[in-house]
Amino acid sequence: MKKVLIAGAGSYIGESLKEFLGQWPDQYKVEVMATKGMKPESGIFEGIDAIFCVAGIAHIKETAKNRHLYFDINRDLVVEIAEAAKDAGVKQFILLSSMSVYGLEVGHIKKKTQPRPVTAYGESKLQADEKIRKLECNNFKFCCLRPPMVYGKNCTGNYQALRKFALKSPIFPDYPNHRSMIYIGNLCEFVKRCIDFERSGLFFPQNGGYVNTSKMVEIIAECHGKKIKLTKKFNWAIGLCGIRAVKKVFGDLVYETVDTVGKYDFAESIKLTEE
Repeated sequence: MKKVLIAGAGSYIGESLKEFLGQWPDQYKVEVMATKGMKPESGIFEGIDAIFCVAGIAHIKETAKNRHLYFDINRDLVVEIAEAAKDAGVKQFILLSSMSVYGLEVGHIKKKTQPRPVTAYGESKLQADEKIRKLECNNFKFCCLRPPMVYGKNCTGNYQALRKFALKSPIFPDYPNHRSMIYIGNLCEFVKRCIDFERSGLFFPQNGGYVNTSKMVEIIAECHGKKIKLTKKFNWAIGLCGIRAVKKVFGDLVYETVDTVGKYDFAESIKLTEE
């Protein structure tokens, strides 16, 4: 039996992983640890085989006053947890990083693409990654996950904005874009495999195929018995538009097709999210 510690209470992804691994009670003993106000010491992590670190702050508006919090928590605290874990003999440290380290709103990202974060969130995530990587050795494996947009039942973030639009608007642009995304069930399956095989390295966990925003909105509407009309009338304006919010919805932003998970296909994942 593997003893898995999820560092970061209240995390959507962390709590989802605990529930997911609960399907195999004879294989995993999973605990969730709150990290707010924590002073990491090696004694806390003794006997743990793998740590999945989801501690951090996100989804809040960055300001000059709160900028330091990203580095205090997403970088400094996380690195201190990793250092204490290594001293305690933890074999594997899995860090939940982010696509934000690349600082892109549109583009095609490969493993060799150089990160260029443009926010405190992205900078803090990247710096934590770089510092923990220096701790890696034969007895302490470091696994860095940089997932794209994560969605699933009761998720937060951009998915909810698309969902609200799908349920309220009678029309939506039929625009041919591609986005890397990952359903929470597929992400949990990927983390499980990382634990099972004690993987190390940089990973881009994502669904088995790219997602088209228009198709996602259409399926969300269908799940609620609503027919939404997709139209190409606005495509010319979308193609010329430089507004950030529009790019985030309709721009192409993908990872190279590696580290894919097909446990749940796209249509099924939306239905599970909306049920």
